[in-house]
Amino acid sequence: MSLTAEQQELVTTVRAVLAKHGDSAAMRRGLETERGYDEQLWKLLCEQVGVAALAIPEEFGGIGVGLVESLLVVEELGRTLAAPPMLGSAVLGVQALLLAGNTEVNERLLPEVAEGVRTLALCWAGTHGWDSFGVTASVEKLSGSAHYVLDGVHADTLLVLTADGLFEVEGDAASVTRTAVVTQDPTRKLARIDFDATPARPVGTVNVARLREIAWAAVVAEQIGAAEQCLDMTVEYSKSRVQFGRPIGSFQALKHRMADMYVLVESARSLGYLAIAGLAEGAVEAIDVQAARLHAIDALNSVVSETVQMHGGIAITWEHDAHLFFKRAHADAQLFGTPARPLARPA
Repeated sequence: MSLTAEQQELVTTVRAVLAKHGDSAAMRRGLETERGYDEQLWKLLCEQVGVAALAIPEEFGGIGVGLVESLLVVEELGRTLAAPPMLGSAVLGVQALLLAGNTEVNERLLPEVAEGVRTLALCWAGTHGWDSFGVTASVEKLSGSAHYVLDGVHADTLLVLTADGLFEVEGDAASVTRTAVVTQDPTRKLARIDFDATPARPVGTVNVARLREIAWAAVVAEQIGAAEQCLDMTVEYSKSRVQFGRPIGSFQALKHRMADMYVLVESARSLGYLAIAGLAEGAVEAIDVQAARLHAIDALNSVVSETVQMHGGIAITWEHDAHLFFKRAHADAQLFGTPARPLARPA
């Protein structure tokens, strides 16, 4: 997938906003807040760039350019470790609603999502992950617990995926309990949401396999951005860190290791962009998304491990971002589950 001039301009614009308002210091300030991200940064991205509106069709108040553009934004956010409601709300929540195809619900909810004033949280996983539903439906009432919910504590609208379809629940419903959970990755907040015979509005049926592929592709985009940032940090550090009277980047062994990191980043991008383009066009084979997902996991884990090693002792201090990328890599490897190994394309 080659980026068009418009897509490249979007990437440049988002990167400029993040460089000015979403650097490491801003990300760390966001960690200390209740929501876990910089709300002002999210407001700027929505108002100045329209990131939440990218994949929402024009008839529902969006820009309507598509999934690819949304995931390019996710990639840029992956470079900064910022975790505003882009992945959970503007990608997964929006795509779940679009797959359900309920015009009335979309007309009511999506314009505010596009403006960035309403957030969605997709409630899906059971105790053991995304291969099972955590919530069951009976006569338009929901019971059970959804685990690992992105933006779950503060989302305005809960979209609950069950074996009987997608349901809508107001975030402040009396019989809903939302609990923030301790996570390995401090840069992304997750929640457990409990439903106790909660009244819910049916939205429609969802192609769960396709929604899972979109979720995997979105995480792949984030992993590509994170891996590229780790590579850039490592190369920059190798130019300034002096040992034996020379920058460590001049040592051949380290040059080889950084070259291997570059190959991993670019191969992950090639596979990821292939899968994303196919998803957007509706012509992707499931195995392409699965291959991209598995390779992105391995690539980011390898790249971030090299980043930590080549930065030495400072990489494991709280003040340096390397350990945060390390934690994001291991958390992303579990997010939305993984396809089975090994992969084989049918003859």
